[in-house]
Amino acid sequence: MKKLCETVGFLLFVQGVGGLLHEWFDWFRFFNLVRPLPFASEYPLFVSVVLVVAGAAVMVASDAVKE
Repeated sequence: MKKLCETVGFLLFVQGVGGLLHEWFDWFRFFNLVRPLPFASEYPLFVSVVLVVAGAAVMVASDAVKE
């Protein structure tokens, strides 16, 4: 379970970083999860920051999960 939480947190973190890079530098067009979501496409920068923070929080919280 701990590895699953770490993996999910890492994927959220990477998606957030990819979204930020796409917004700031127009990179990672194909690697962005935020753009195709209709409710998130209006605020992609905010959603990307939330994904980065949520991913980091899940990775940190995975240490509390018992094996």
